[in-house]
Amino acid sequence: MSLSKNHTKLITSLRQKKYRQKHKMFVVEGVKVVQEFLQSSFQLHLLFTTDTSYEDHANVVPISEVELKKISHLITPNKVLAVFMIPEAHESKSSGLILALDAINDPGNLGTIIRLCDWFGVTQIICSNDTVDCYNSKVVQASMGSLTRISMNYVDLDVFLKETNLPIFIADMEGENVYTSKLPKTGILVMGNEANGISEEIRNVSNHILTIPRFGDVQQTESLNVATATAILLSEFRR
Repeated sequence: MSLSKNHTKLITSLRQKKYRQKHKMFVVEGVKVVQEFLQSSFQLHLLFTTDTSYEDHANVVPISEVELKKISHLITPNKVLAVFMIPEAHESKSSGLILALDAINDPGNLGTIIRLCDWFGVTQIICSNDTVDCYNSKVVQASMGSLTRISMNYVDLDVFLKETNLPIFIADMEGENVYTSKLPKTGILVMGNEANGISEEIRNVSNHILTIPRFGDVQQTESLNVATATAILLSEFRR
C-alpha cells in the first residue's frame, strides 16, 4: 500500500469538524502521541510513517518525508501520522470530581486542560456543545496522549447541570477565596469561556462561586488563562 489521492483527500478533510463527524475519524501525529493511542482502546484506521519500525503494525502505509510533509497538519512533521476512529461517547457519570467546560474556544487551552485532568485524576470532562472539538488536531497534540484516558462528552450543559445532584462550583473573579474554601471530593467544577467567562444560564444553576485571589501589589491583571486557572483549582480540590 502507498499514499494515494484518496488518502490525502481524507486526511486533509479531517482538519474540519464536519468531516471528522462524517467519517468518525481524526488525525494523531508524532511518535510519542501516536504510541499513546496505539496502546489505548482507540481503533487505528491507517498509519502513515517514514519509520520502518512500524512495519509490524497492521494498516501501515510507508511514505517519504516529502509525502509526510504534504499530509501533515503540523509545521514540523514528526515521522508518523495516524488516523484513528472516533469512539462512541460514554454515558456521563454523576460521581467523583467532574470538570465542565462552558464554551472553551481555544484548542491549545482544551488540550492543556485534558492533560491537567489526567494529572489530577479527573477522568470525565463535560463540554458544552459550543466548546471546541476535542478531536481537533491542535487539541489532540496539546493533550499529549491524555485524551486516551479522559472521557469526553458534549452536551447541553445547562440541562446537564440542572439535572445533577452534585454540588456545582463555578470559577469567577468575584467569589469565595479558593484557598480558604472547604472543597468536597465529589462535585462539578465549571470553567468558562476565555473572553466572557461563565454564561448567565450556567451561573444561575451553580451552588458555589470560587475565585483565585490576586496577590500582586498593583492588581491590574485582568484575569488568568483558563488552563492556568483550571490547574490551580483542581490542585485545591485535590489538596
